[in-house]
Amino acid sequence: MANQQANEKWFQDSAAHSIHTEQLAQVERFNGRAAMLGFVIGVLTEALTGQGIIHQIGLGPLVDGYAACSTKMLPFCF
Repeated sequence: MANQQANEKWFQDSAAHSIHTEQLAQVERFNGRAAMLGFVIGVLTEALTGQGIIHQIGLGPLVDGYAACSTKMLPFCF
């Protein structure tokens, strides 16, 4: 009787692990496809507008300030 219960528990645990692994693969596949789609949309928007992806998401002034500091154009750069 105990052996049968142990076998049933092993089977249930094995099935749960298999289902979890399958779901994780599906979620990761969806996430990868969404990331690829977002990158392609960003590149196409950059080609159409001339603004880089960093400027599109609103971090342009930060990047522009770094570029100005690296060329020593601003007096307060370290």
